[in-house]
Amino acid sequence: MSWNWVPLRHRISLPETPRLVLTLAVAGLLSGLTIVGAYRLTLPRIQANQAEALRRAVFEVLPGAERMERLVWRSEGAGEGGGALVPAGEGTAPTEPSVYAGFGAGGRFLGYALPAAGAGFQDTIRLLYGYDPAGDRIVGMQILESRETPGLGDRIYKDEAFVAQFRDLAVAPRLELVKEAPTAPNQVDAITGATISSAAVVAILQAANDQWLERLESSPPPAPVEPGQEAPVPPARGGPIPGGKQ
Repeated sequence: MSWNWVPLRHRISLPETPRLVLTLAVAGLLSGLTIVGAYRLTLPRIQANQAEALRRAVFEVLPGAERMERLVWRSEGAGEGGGALVPAGEGTAPTEPSVYAGFGAGGRFLGYALPAAGAGFQDTIRLLYGYDPAGDRIVGMQILESRETPGLGDRIYKDEAFVAQFRDLAVAPRLELVKEAPTAPNQVDAITGATISSAAVVAILQAANDQWLERLESSPPPAPVEPGQEAPVPPARGGPIPGGKQ
């Protein structure tokens, strides 16, 4: 038996080459448009779900809060290092750094909920924590988003004993991670087998403290002029996206 080998350049005629390129280009364009269209279609719902998750988290990390108000830091017209917290208006960008003032019965100010984020073992960890200026303490913490290793790093929100440490945690002189039982009110006991993720949470909190606490001390929040957002019915406790507590 004999084989007749035909060079590739003779098997594909020149007119077919531009047609193939055009077909691939059109297919790529349509795929790109489909992806962009799906993203734009689902983005409002994603943002609404994220806003609702944040709203619920504010009331969870500030025990007793019934209303909340978003505040932003404005330094326009202030001297070096000066500025003030002001209520977020309609023109405030959603991405502008913010804190949330929590108010209890009778409009009594309870504290702030502070968003924070930083590098974890796998990816960025996003969280929210409550801060009581009167007691100079963290009074609650909730992980909003985490991709830490299942069964290990994800215990930063699944391990109730670890999370409970942030319900009464002194911020002075600085937060400190330890690998044994805490002996000081500013210490956090690391999760065995997830020391890196534990350290990441503490580092994120400390960085946010460095950024915000001095500002908060120098600018007491105004009482809300009108009723803010009411506390929702407590939901079934859930973990961050992706994943969550079962």
